[in-house]
Amino acid sequence: MMMVLLPLAAVLLLAGIGLYVWARRQRHAAGLPAGEIIAADMGAWRRSERPLMSRRYGLVGRPDYLVDTADGVVPVEVKSTRLAGSDPYPAHKLQLAAYCLLVEDTMGSRPAYGIVHYANATVRLPFSDELRDALLQALAAMRQARQVARVRRSHDDPARCRRCGFQHACGSDALDSITRTAS
Repeated sequence: MMMVLLPLAAVLLLAGIGLYVWARRQRHAAGLPAGEIIAADMGAWRRSERPLMSRRYGLVGRPDYLVDTADGVVPVEVKSTRLAGSDPYPAHKLQLAAYCLLVEDTMGSRPAYGIVHYANATVRLPFSDELRDALLQALAAMRQARQVARVRRSHDDPARCRRCGFQHACGSDALDSITRTAS
């Protein structure tokens, strides 16, 4: 009996070690810090039941992951794009700042940082006073723009404009010239 249990225990131990190593690699590949994943919005796995909502800031959002770390709760945003350079794209910085602000307002503790994980890099972005202020200014500008009857659209990025899901409703001369040059 002992001769059967010993090899079985060895196989189970090796399988456990293999699963542990695989899980650590998966976590690292997703750009997640050490800690407990308390919410995830990546597929159906442990899907967040509700988004984070702040009535105070009029802001709602659902980061890809919320990880409870030794530093507090950290929002993690996963992007499929590659990062050119070492600094996250401005829109991604503001998106991550919004998640940090939501964590601060809904959980009562300000995150020290958030993480943006790109296909080729993981960036830890401090949630500084400057980033927080830039987000609040952007939110104020968005609220103000909602009150204006006509908002000037930015068509400075032809590739983004070509992929836009609102082309049918755009009505912009800039869009027409971009689509003509792309043909």
